[in-house]
Amino acid sequence: MNVTLFIYSMAGGGAERVVSYLLPYLKEQGFSVHLVLMNDTISYDIPKDINIHYLERSKGDENGIIKLLKLPFLAFKYARLLKKLNVSHSFSLLTRPNYINTLSQLFTSFRPKIIISERSFPSLQYGYGNFQSKVNNWLISKLYPKADYILCNSQGNANDLITNYGIDSNITDVIYNPVDIENITNRQAANSFFDPHYFNMITVGRLDTGKNHELLIRALQNLPQARLYILGSGVLSEYLTELAKELRLQDRVFFLGFDNNPYQYLKAADLFVFGSNHEGFPNVLLEAMCCGLPILTTNCKSGPSEIMKLEEAHDEDIMKTPYGILTPVGDVDLMAKGMTFFLENPQYLNDCKTKVLERIKDFSKEGILKAYELALSKQ
Repeated sequence: MNVTLFIYSMAGGGAERVVSYLLPYLKEQGFSVHLVLMNDTISYDIPKDINIHYLERSKGDENGIIKLLKLPFLAFKYARLLKKLNVSHSFSLLTRPNYINTLSQLFTSFRPKIIISERSFPSLQYGYGNFQSKVNNWLISKLYPKADYILCNSQGNANDLITNYGIDSNITDVIYNPVDIENITNRQAANSFFDPHYFNMITVGRLDTGKNHELLIRALQNLPQARLYILGSGVLSEYLTELAKELRLQDRVFFLGFDNNPYQYLKAADLFVFGSNHEGFPNVLLEAMCCGLPILTTNCKSGPSEIMKLEEAHDEDIMKTPYGILTPVGDVDLMAKGMTFFLENPQYLNDCKTKVLERIKDFSKEGILKAYELALSKQ
């Protein structure tokens, strides 16, 4: 099989990490593998024998209208590339590559199998009612049905596509994100990094509106014995830094930037916190659990409740599970209550540390990469 893995870039992120796992794995299984990018940022190790093709070298802050207008041109270029490489299976991840992948069929009689991966909860991600949201909702409803197969990374976002976009359930399937348990287990903890006199909480994610780091910062205000460490970069970096200063939290909120080895910090922290408004299936929760960290997360529509096996969701209070606590999306007070609960209940904290290490085995890289191989092969 001759396969392309098509993604915007290999910058830090959950989908990008999945690609970094798939590239060597598929190669080892005898696939001929090509990596197709639209941006030249690469933050993960790419095997030297993998061919990299750039559809373009765009900037991350490109104007939305320009990105929309370029879709047909990029789809035409991608169609030509698929034919040139004689690709049998074209697999794309994330929304814009998915548009280009499905749209490419209009520009050639060459017909590889078109497989796309939806990794968010689209009706929430594009639920703001603005022009951008309306365009993306329209594109998903028109282009996604043209795919031969849609792989979702949670049952939640699969149901979203079926219910809200009219996608045929027969072309959808769910494969959870993989975790390289052995690799993470072998990483050393940065034990001297955190001040043991504080309760040290950590989060990982892009600094953008959807990840809602502001929620975590505001929740920290009334917990003087706690600190928050933020790993990630993004458009809200300056705003969040100023917010921490405004709330007089600059000595308890620390911005560490993007780090390709977050595990050294995760292994040494006390609690993983996550404030996201919407997700597909957040890898960072799995990686934190693999590091033995209990979880405090918002119960966004897709991902966290599946990972943590939440039995009953509600908006009135914190929701406890064997692996940690979920809180309603956007609720500062209940996020703060969750932080306080962990602080005041060390036995629960310790119990969660044990149980997350058992739960994470369900997401081992080996089993899930095999599922991807089978999914690609049967198409």
